[in-house]
Amino acid sequence: MINKNYDSKCTITCTDNDVVAEADVDRFEEGKYVEVFIAQNKIKMMYTGRVYVGNKMGMEFTTLGPKIFNIKQGRGL
Repeated sequence: MINKNYDSKCTITCTDNDVVAEADVDRFEEGKYVEVFIAQNKIKMMYTGRVYVGNKMGMEFTTLGPKIFNIKQGRGL
């Protein structure tokens, strides 16, 4: 059996000014959405097929999402 876990942080980029920052991941569903916190602001980012995109405070943010780790469980480990 393989379980997937994800990192609690990810990097996001503001496409308006190309500033890159680290954000805390709140909720994540691979291929659908990621919700992150940055400077006490929650940003919901939807998957577009290539990246996750969200808007907050009149600015657009993108991310590739958090790193995903596969954890093998069961016999033979």
